[in-house]
Amino acid sequence: MGRFKIIAPAGGGNAFESEALEGLDAEIVEVAGDEAAFIAAARDADAIYAKGNRITAAIIDAAERCKLIALGSVGVDSVDIAAATARGIPVTNCPDTFIEEVADHAMTLLLSAFRRVVEQDRMVREGNWRDGRPALYKHARLMGQTLGFIAFGHVARAMALRAKPFGLRMIAYDPFIEELVMPPYDVHPATLDEVLTQSDFISMHAPATPQARGMLTERHFAKMKPTSVFINTGRGATVDEAALISALQTGKIAHAALDVLETEPPGHNNPLLSMTNVTLSAHVASASSRFDPARKRRVGQELALSVQGKWPMSCVNPAVLAKSSLLRWQPVSMERGPNS
Repeated sequence: MGRFKIIAPAGGGNAFESEALEGLDAEIVEVAGDEAAFIAAARDADAIYAKGNRITAAIIDAAERCKLIALGSVGVDSVDIAAATARGIPVTNCPDTFIEEVADHAMTLLLSAFRRVVEQDRMVREGNWRDGRPALYKHARLMGQTLGFIAFGHVARAMALRAKPFGLRMIAYDPFIEELVMPPYDVHPATLDEVLTQSDFISMHAPATPQARGMLTERHFAKMKPTSVFINTGRGATVDEAALISALQTGKIAHAALDVLETEPPGHNNPLLSMTNVTLSAHVASASSRFDPARKRRVGQELALSVQGKWPMSCVNPAVLAKSSLLRWQPVSMERGPNS
């Protein structure tokens, strides 16, 4: 058996990933060029390190020897999961390396939007000092208001821990987890309609799976309170952005605080950029000094397990176990990828 070959898109280096591969008969080979070049390289690859690049069905079908596709992110929408599952190839992500950062950012967006921090800053800079206090008189205090989560994965749970000391009542909709997961966080299980109609703040954490793509539409925003704040640190693709814009323009909801958008970066003509009832950040929720080292080392650990014939720590498509020759692999864990 030859050396275990891992292919990866060129750029950025692989020093952190290679730490876990030290002493193993494996190498990461960077591939420059378009999809055709990656398809050619995939034919004799034992694993694929996606690095966030699009891994299409054509690439997966060409990777006849592939035993693993690894991603250095929580989201896995850059990989054709259905094609990988059909081929019996596990796909791994990094579900727990920067949860705290994203939860911090989600809570920051909630508080910034609630206290209209951007609007207050602009008033001061524009010489409208005396307008600041009257602008906040029309808003209720935070304590006692309801925070609703759509999806209750790791980030939502960490955000709930941050929100609890502020005295918020919390409810969550997530049909993919057991209801007993929620009470330890002082979060009550709810239907989607209950989250939409009862919440003063709605925090979106659904991943961009085919089922969740475009999940929130015009009819969902119409059910929200006209005073509600919508927060999204998950994926922009889970929301019909045109419907969100319309809801903000017509007063169906009061404010949106968004770290993710449908198209990133947004076009200069995106109405969200000029709306005063929108708080924006540039898909930075997970960013901190530990972001790159932590996620890249996690990828290296997953690749090292694959080299040794072991099941990965975080498989987002565990159904491959029933299809794959990997039944002979030694199990490590079968953690389900979380809702972000």
